[in-house]
Amino acid sequence: MIIHQKPPQVSQSTTSDYTIYYTPLMKFLLPLFLLVASINSFAQQPFVLGQVEKINSEMLKETRTLNIYLPEGYSADSAKTYPVIYLLDGSANEDFIHIVGLVQYLTMIEIMPKSIVVGIANVDRKRDFTFPTTVKEDLKDFPTTGKSEKFISFIEKELQPFIQKKYKTNENKTIIGQSLGGLLATEILLKKPQLFTNYMIISPSLWWDNESLLTEAPKYLEKQTKPGLKVYLSVGAEGKVMEGDAKKLAEILNQKTNIKLDFLPLPDENHLTILHNSIYKGLGILYPKKK
Repeated sequence: MIIHQKPPQVSQSTTSDYTIYYTPLMKFLLPLFLLVASINSFAQQPFVLGQVEKINSEMLKETRTLNIYLPEGYSADSAKTYPVIYLLDGSANEDFIHIVGLVQYLTMIEIMPKSIVVGIANVDRKRDFTFPTTVKEDLKDFPTTGKSEKFISFIEKELQPFIQKKYKTNENKTIIGQSLGGLLATEILLKKPQLFTNYMIISPSLWWDNESLLTEAPKYLEKQTKPGLKVYLSVGAEGKVMEGDAKKLAEILNQKTNIKLDFLPLPDENHLTILHNSIYKGLGILYPKKK
């Protein structure tokens, strides 16, 4: 027995190359399919926070990775220029992401100007952030230390020129360093103050080499003539030595008229928690809101 079933109603759409047949049900399903495809396509788009650059360093004899954040509206074709924040410990799995988040947020609420952030990814921070020590135990425990002079030369002669040539920068330059990074930022402040406009020094490890940098600080400061330096110094509840050293540094820096110092102890923070909250407060101090 053969049953002849009435074929479904079919609409026809013809193009120059092919013919498409679709039923009323397809008229309903097609927009839904396109919507789902559109959502899937959108969901697969990457979330881009910054871009990665590589710089070959003759000073360090190695290739270094830089993580770069460009502010909203940045254009290489524009005449507008931007301050630059150089972030030590700037790897993606270190401080780059959350510091960029602070900069983006404080820019959005107009606390600070739109800025470029340069995160310097680490290779060996103990090597790069410390000057030579006379403490035998430290030499034994950390055999690669003591090369900060080379790293500072890298910043001065290779990194900053690279950034200034490739991006739309102005003369305002900030360095952020915590712990050994704070030690390095302090060393640059004392020995090469012209490299930055603003110094954000958090929980500096000034105990290094029996506090020799603190001891020699007045000698270095006597030679300083660069006007308008801003220093933000902060320390948490991090032990008698680190808290005492930060206080001593603040007292020494306060004696210099060409340095505007803001010293902010944060007793509710410790060595692991201080950076984020301290930088949030510090950027607000460095860039006071205009009345």
